[in-house]
Amino acid sequence: MISIRPATPNDVPAISAIYNQAILTTDATFDTEPRTLTEHQAWFEEQDDQHPVLVAEVDGEVVGWASLSRYSPRRAYDRTAEFSIYVEEASRNLGIGKQLIGATLEAGAKTGLRAVLARVTTGNDVSLRMHEQAGFKQVGIMKKVGFKFDRELDVCMMQYIYGD
Repeated sequence: MISIRPATPNDVPAISAIYNQAILTTDATFDTEPRTLTEHQAWFEEQDDQHPVLVAEVDGEVVGWASLSRYSPRRAYDRTAEFSIYVEEASRNLGIGKQLIGATLEAGAKTGLRAVLARVTTGNDVSLRMHEQAGFKQVGIMKKVGFKFDRELDVCMMQYIYGD
């Protein structure tokens, strides 16, 4: 059974491992070098009530996480956040991402967010479909903005608007 809950500092090692796996094996993140646990702890400490981190557990083990992060330090963007989601490789295609995205958007609604942005690598059809099913709309394509695994990568900008 999948359970979704707010992340705690004790979850940071699992969050770090899942993210680092994605760095090394996918183009879902444009980081190219694994991050240290210290870097992940610092990131986690920067999150606040408006920018939560949620984890998905199966049998007491963290198998995925999602977050809302500050989109920009400029005050006019305070009601906008950027969405991130990662599920460990062995737990993909089990509905974990769908549950995480729903719970994260619900958490954002409670904090007064108006818009959530997501950047999804074109060609990542599973992620694009999951975002669209959750209510994200494609708002543009940024061409050749990434280079990873010896390939130029495009990014689909997606936006979720609360109340629309």
